[in-house]
Amino acid sequence: MPKVYVKTYGCQMNERDSEQVARMFSEGGYTVTGNEHEADAVLINTCSVRDQAEQKALGKMGTMMHAGRDRKHVVYGFMGCMAQSRGEELFKAVPNLDVVVGTQKYHRVFEYVDTILKRRLEARMDDPQYSLRGTSVCDTAEEEGSQNTIRDHIPKAREASSFVSIMQGCNMRCSFCIVPDTRGKERGRPIADIVNEVRNLAAHGAKEVTLLGQIVNLYGRTEFPKIDGKSPFVQLLEAVHEVDGIERIRFTSPHPIGYRDDLVAAFTYLPKLCSHIHFPMQSGSDRILKVMRRPYKNEKFIEICEKMKAARPGIAITTDIIVGFPGETEEDFQATVDTVERLKFDNAFVFRYSKRRNTPAADMDGQLEESVKEERNQRLLAVVDRLAKASNAAVVGTRQQILCEGPSKNNAARLTGRTQHNKIVIFDGDPERLTGQLLDIKVEQSTGFTLFGTACLES
Repeated sequence: MPKVYVKTYGCQMNERDSEQVARMFSEGGYTVTGNEHEADAVLINTCSVRDQAEQKALGKMGTMMHAGRDRKHVVYGFMGCMAQSRGEELFKAVPNLDVVVGTQKYHRVFEYVDTILKRRLEARMDDPQYSLRGTSVCDTAEEEGSQNTIRDHIPKAREASSFVSIMQGCNMRCSFCIVPDTRGKERGRPIADIVNEVRNLAAHGAKEVTLLGQIVNLYGRTEFPKIDGKSPFVQLLEAVHEVDGIERIRFTSPHPIGYRDDLVAAFTYLPKLCSHIHFPMQSGSDRILKVMRRPYKNEKFIEICEKMKAARPGIAITTDIIVGFPGETEEDFQATVDTVERLKFDNAFVFRYSKRRNTPAADMDGQLEESVKEERNQRLLAVVDRLAKASNAAVVGTRQQILCEGPSKNNAARLTGRTQHNKIVIFDGDPERLTGQLLDIKVEQSTGFTLFGTACLES
């Protein structure tokens, strides 16, 4: 039985897409392995949001190819956003690469890889000296209905939480972002299809789902009607909320445009919605937001956050921020710092601006030196770290309900789970008994990113 190895870089949507690819290989008779050195097919699902993500993928592929240089039959492939963006040129950048598949053709990956691998294995059996390279596939074409191809999962025993892709693409065209080019136009799946997927996950033991979209709250806005003043996204939340067995619902990532009062209100009457939103701010400067082509003012962003805090007291809000955007002055940067201090985010992902091909920002005047970007990055990270530590320290001494996800990635001898507020908790316990279970934890210690505690179990 052949084996396939899938490595994923980037966002949760990429993780979900990789799950779908792995499912297709599993159904096709392959074993999905975590050992790249024993795989007959090696695939990397790529990200293009920042240059660093692309370089990691290219470096990893080069390392794996070198390590497997004596295994001539192995098929190597890139999938996802970098594959979509760079296409054929990747064959020049990475000699002996076999497959490049874009974001609308994940459902074709198995077919392409399996065909090449079978040809190579047959050729090797006929003539050990036969050259096994030279066959390649590049498919980055658009495909109508591709949003409906990412829908099936490999059921996993006691899987606590699952990602559910509800849409693909983005129409916003932020000046720094390559996603509209790599993911295409906004298009959503029917509510009934999504609910059926969630029901299937619940039947296999999932208690939590995370609904995924590039701008998740704009789901269905051009395809499905409002009903009783509720957007298609709120209608979807209500439908998923009715699924028996699902105890928690998350979604990521929303945009201030389209974050209307019906979504705010949903947090007052849908208790399964977790008390956390990841809400990208990008900048606290109105001038920079305008150049970024993000059509809202900073005060509007703040207003939405305040409404959310009123609708769901204690809600955790995390965010994304870009520093060093072209033309960003010290005054612009300070406006971002001031907003972070004002809203007291529970945490934030801070990124130095990185040029992306075919984006307006890449050609803007006022590109900042890397040293300036790094200095501002470190200053903002210090603020974020202080606020995150304070947020987590406030939880010490309390009992928090968590969903146990299984052994910790950093220490397999301990278990990990997440609170309603998306805070990671590390604790001791029996993985066979507790994985996939909701339980209370007495929080005893904290850092900026992690809580530590003891499970409150009935004897």
